[in-house]
Amino acid sequence: MNVATLPKPVVAAVQAAPAYFDLDACLLKVQQYTEKAKASGADLVVFSESFIPGFPTYVHMLAPMDQHALFMKFAQSSIEIPGPAFHRLQQIARDNRVFLSVGITEKAPKQSLGVLWNTNVIFDRDGNMIARHRKLLPTWSEKLAWAFGDGSTLNVHDTEIGRIGALICGENTNSLAKFALISQGEQIHISTYPACFPTSRTPSKGQPYLDTLIVRACSMSYEGKVFTAVSSQAVDEQGYEVLSDGRQDLRDLLDKLTYGGSMIVSPAGLVISDTIKDNQEGIAYAECDLSQIITQKSIHDIAGSYQRTDVFHFGINKSVLKPVHIKGQGVGGADEEYYPFEVEGDVCDEV
Repeated sequence: MNVATLPKPVVAAVQAAPAYFDLDACLLKVQQYTEKAKASGADLVVFSESFIPGFPTYVHMLAPMDQHALFMKFAQSSIEIPGPAFHRLQQIARDNRVFLSVGITEKAPKQSLGVLWNTNVIFDRDGNMIARHRKLLPTWSEKLAWAFGDGSTLNVHDTEIGRIGALICGENTNSLAKFALISQGEQIHISTYPACFPTSRTPSKGQPYLDTLIVRACSMSYEGKVFTAVSSQAVDEQGYEVLSDGRQDLRDLLDKLTYGGSMIVSPAGLVISDTIKDNQEGIAYAECDLSQIITQKSIHDIAGSYQRTDVFHFGINKSVLKPVHIKGQGVGGADEEYYPFEVEGDVCDEV
């Protein structure tokens, strides 16, 4: 592609509070913010981790045996692909003629009730799903909510606005996961987060959560020479009530936490948008001129001229992990293989 014709998409990173366990209300909020971003010229609109049906922060604060009722609501309001809520997301992208990235909790097929994934889906301007990334490894007590993803969804996607990839929350501190996308030619990196991440009943006076997100985003952009769109969630009054589960001690804990932020970072590792912070709702915008990547990579390209492939060897297993392989006589006497959890993905590929 000629440098003069490299895209300059406007990227919008949305920070908003979900309507916990209410699919219709969450979808309406996606629609409203997408329309607002489109009216401001956005080509790509990014929503936070598990925006639908809300990030389950309660998994970090409640004992496992106290979470059953919340998990039931969480599972019932999650999204099956394909399904009615999924089709509405497609319609929102299509109606607004934007690329749309949304963090969802994805349901397994009906034969495996209760299996959920922390998933990021990306749609093109026509509403086609071009990406479905399942978080490889739920972080800490998130394992009480979500199953493991696999390498089949660790991909970069070639689009008219650039090569897009996504990592979810803690994956953005996994050096190998980051390099997997950088080495596949990523140009626009999507990085999604919850509003907060409690790890102690007595939060320390250490680095604020927002500062850690800025470090992660600037590191990803500087190392990979990519634009990074960071979308964090917010928590509103309804969210506080859900997450504290009616307990004043947990509500007090939520009030003591620091909260994240949303922004866009350049390939030079600089924040180039407003930063939406302090648990506020809003949209961070920036034009992402992909030609800026060229100069940065000419100086330092860890997937190209600044890499020693004779010293280091890196591989990605893109096999789909399946819980069962059953072969036998199918309908009409033909052999069949049954893969209940099969997802889109390429064969094993080494980079």
